[in-house]
Amino acid sequence: MKSLHRVLIAKRGEIAIRIRRAIHSRGGEAVAVYAGIDSASLHIQGCDVVRRLPGSGIAPYLDIDAIIAAARDTACNAIHPGYGFLAENAEFAQRCAEEGITFVGPSPSALALFGDKTRARTLAQQLDIPVIPGSEGVLHDVVQAMQAADRVGFPVMLKAAAGGGGRGMRVVTHAQDLAAAFDRASSEALAAFGNGAMFLERQLDRPRHIEVQILGDTTGNLLHLHERDCSVQRRHQKVIEIAPAPNLDPALRDRLLSDAIKLTRTASYVNAGTVEFLVIPESGEYFFIECNPRLQVEHTVTEQI
Repeated sequence: MKSLHRVLIAKRGEIAIRIRRAIHSRGGEAVAVYAGIDSASLHIQGCDVVRRLPGSGIAPYLDIDAIIAAARDTACNAIHPGYGFLAENAEFAQRCAEEGITFVGPSPSALALFGDKTRARTLAQQLDIPVIPGSEGVLHDVVQAMQAADRVGFPVMLKAAAGGGGRGMRVVTHAQDLAAAFDRASSEALAAFGNGAMFLERQLDRPRHIEVQILGDTTGNLLHLHERDCSVQRRHQKVIEIAPAPNLDPALRDRLLSDAIKLTRTASYVNAGTVEFLVIPESGEYFFIECNPRLQVEHTVTEQI
C-alpha cells in the first residue's frame, strides 16, 4: 500500500481533529475541508492546508464531486471520511479508487455488502452465524411484511435495510398495527437514507447488545479489538458503552469474537469496523444483527482498553 503522505479529511468535528492528530503522528500532511458554517471551527485549525467547499449548510460535506476536486487540487493521495456523511458511501469509495486516491476505509464492495442489512444477514446465515428469525430479503410492501410476521410470530421489529442510528425502526406487537408502522418506518428510512426498503425480525425481550470492533489491513491480516457492551439505549440508540462487556461468559465471548472475524474475513474486510450481536442473558444464545463498515463514534472506548 502506498504511503499516505497527504490526506484530506472529509469530516468535521471531533473525529476530524483525531484524524488530523493521527496523520501528523505518522509524519503526513493533513488537509481540512469546511463549509461556510464551520469557518471558525476547531477541526480546520492546525491542518497543513485548508479548503472551503462550495455551498451552504452541511450539504457540502456530502458533495462527492467537490470533495474529490479538493483532494486533486491539494495533491492528496488519500481521503479519510471519519464516520457519518460519506463514510459508508460505496459510490464515494469507488470514485476515490477511479481517481487513484486511497479511501481510508473498507472497499466499495464491503460497503455495499454491509450497507444492506439483508445481504449481511444472508452472508451470516451462509457462514452458520446465528441470526434472529425474520424475513428473507427485503420487504417490498405491507402484504409481504404481514406474511413474514405471521411466520415469525409477534412481536416483531421492523428495520430499515439501509442506514441505522435507530431510524426506520418500529416494534409491532399486534397484527392490526403492522400496516401503519410499516408505512411510518419506511417513510422515515426513505427520508433519512434515501432508501425505504424494510425487513423484519422477531422482537427479543431485553437482550444485551454486544459489539466487536475489528481491524483489517490490505495484506489479509484481520484481528478483533475485543468487545463493547452497549445495552443501555434510548430509542434504539446507544447511551452508554462499557468495555470489556461485564459478566460475559468467556466461552460466549470467544464465539462472538470468532464469528466477527469469520464474517469480516469472508468479506475481505479492510480498515476498522464493528460487528454487532444481540445476546439473550438467560440462555446464552446470541444473534448477529449488523456490521457497521466504518470507524465508530465508540472507537474511543476501545482505545481506552
